[in-house]
Amino acid sequence: MTLQEASNRIESLRTETTNKSETKVYNKFLDVLEGLKSRTFTDDEIKFIERELDILNLESSPKNKRRYYKKALNAYESFLSDTFSLTLKGYYTKLGMALGTTFGMLIGVVFLQSWERSMGISLGWVFGMLLGLTIGKAMDAKAVNEGRAL
Repeated sequence: MTLQEASNRIESLRTETTNKSETKVYNKFLDVLEGLKSRTFTDDEIKFIERELDILNLESSPKNKRRYYKKALNAYESFLSDTFSLTLKGYYTKLGMALGTTFGMLIGVVFLQSWERSMGISLGWVFGMLLGLTIGKAMDAKAVNEGRAL
């Protein structure tokens, strides 16, 4: 399946559905496919990308479309990340905020326990999230500068 065929298939699915969660998945999938179309790849790389689209079997009609296409999108994103080191815009920001929040709460419990427990957790959570946001934004900007962001 070519990139254009996959894009047409996802676009037709998007126009058929009225479910908002399905529409979000289809929009993300279309963004990834449009980002790939705008990049320059060698013929071998294009064949490799299209072979992966064939493996995803986007022509099927599953019972739960949202779940099926979300899994297909996640598999395709990990394929692009592993093979071509490509990431979606905001990937590192989301990752940094999640990790910062988690470790910030842990640090708040362990190191800020001299304050009231809820205050220590809150401060650790906020500082961890801000630190994760800052680092994630910097890594996203680096990915964009290197041309690895879709």
